[in-house]
Amino acid sequence: MQTELDHLAELAGKGRISRRDFLGRAAALGVSAALATTLAGKAFAATPVKGGIIRAGLQGGESTNSLDPALNLSQVTYNFCKQWGEFLVRLTPEGGVENLIAEEIGASADAKTWTMKIRDGIEFHNGKTVTAQDVVATLERHADEKSKSGALGILKNIKTIKADGKEVVVTLGDADADFPYLMADYHLVIQPNGGKDNPNAGISAGPYKVAVNQPGVKHGGERFANYWRGDKAGHADQIEIVVINDPTARLAALQGGQVHLINRVEPKVVDLVKRMPGVSIENVAGRGYYPFNMFCDTAPFDNNDLRMALKLAMDREEMLDKILRGYGSVGNDFPINEAYPLFSADIEQRKFDPEKAAAAYKKSGHSGSILLRTSDVAFPGAVDAAQLYQQSCAKAGIKIEIKREPGDGYWSEVWNKQPFSLSYWGGRPTQGQMYSTGYLSTADWNDTRFKRPEFDKMLYTARAELDQAKRKAIYRDMAMLMRDEGGLIVPFFNQFVDAANTKKVSGWVKNPNGEMMDGYALCECWLNA
Repeated sequence: MQTELDHLAELAGKGRISRRDFLGRAAALGVSAALATTLAGKAFAATPVKGGIIRAGLQGGESTNSLDPALNLSQVTYNFCKQWGEFLVRLTPEGGVENLIAEEIGASADAKTWTMKIRDGIEFHNGKTVTAQDVVATLERHADEKSKSGALGILKNIKTIKADGKEVVVTLGDADADFPYLMADYHLVIQPNGGKDNPNAGISAGPYKVAVNQPGVKHGGERFANYWRGDKAGHADQIEIVVINDPTARLAALQGGQVHLINRVEPKVVDLVKRMPGVSIENVAGRGYYPFNMFCDTAPFDNNDLRMALKLAMDREEMLDKILRGYGSVGNDFPINEAYPLFSADIEQRKFDPEKAAAAYKKSGHSGSILLRTSDVAFPGAVDAAQLYQQSCAKAGIKIEIKREPGDGYWSEVWNKQPFSLSYWGGRPTQGQMYSTGYLSTADWNDTRFKRPEFDKMLYTARAELDQAKRKAIYRDMAMLMRDEGGLIVPFFNQFVDAANTKKVSGWVKNPNGEMMDGYALCECWLNA
């Protein structure tokens, strides 16, 4: 019950529920009226304070970063776009969809035609009003292969987009009951004319206007006076992201007071951080995972016997224990876990089996070493994870050569470019979106080059299937195909582990959709008075 009460308190402190709702839900948990009233008083006392500068030290920034939302790749651009950008909808911590620029979203009976009513009176940073035409242009640009958008895969199903007064009407090729969730994709920042004129201008309708943009160094924003949700976000006068890719330096910056928030605390130092005065570890389980990616169309990984050998040579339990220190759960070589409602729990868990790995490796006919690329920025403990994997592979007679790549340029020159490397995914709200973004044959972010027509067909069928039981069965078949024939090795699903100086900052809400409150920490937290 305490977990539920803590969550209620967080929602109250953020103004996401009313006092009446708080008391009602507390009563439903069996809390007495007197205690509930006391708890409500404490919870609602945590009201936002305006003013000051909130700073975050974040891993995941590179000199090659762009403000173009289509090109958002890593944590810094992901977090910064949530400060200056505004979206049609956003995901809630409870797993639902909250309307933003889209005031209402409705569907036809067959879930093929979706109508979004655009909210009146929302202003861009350049003074222009957000219109349905801007939304249409945004979706058109991200659906264009020339944009190289990370959202391209989830927009492939769109056939037509048009503005009708204040409404945007989207027609799909196949039915998709999850369409509203797709619109929460972090690439889909609504821009004037969709960003077609200048996608790198950093202009949208979010709580902060871009003031500083030094890729790989620092990003900053000034509060947008006309932000339409000014009571909900944009509490600090200014926000600043300092790029600190080194985990030790990032922790030192938090401890020394140079920043108020940091992401990606390494699990091996969590106990140390917990002993720091005024510092709170903010960890939450979700859909994120740290994969080892193999290109299925590139030798030697185009041989499924070799891919299977490398999967069987992964000691997941040891990896979870030594790398994540328990802040996660074991993976099973497909990108879905129990956080997804239609997860199939009956799929047999793959286990470390050096004998079977050796047999599969021999059957593959491969000899010589296999090059694996890693970097400190791939995920917390990624270099150690590669070395641990090297040791488990050696027990199966497989020689792994490790190349440690520099952090700057890893996401632009190594990930999705080199045939065997470590990476991370934050997960997506639905299975259909996760598969569409990273494993559909035509997806720009297909980072395992898994291109199977039968898999694509199952995905299209699942998205159009409104019967949940039938859809779940299709997703199970897709998971089995990827698990046994794909290029994905998933040793574990991670928790998001951030840290905050709670003496100076308030307003943190646990959000399983992504790190740093799904990217909204800087604009929704506030400095204590």
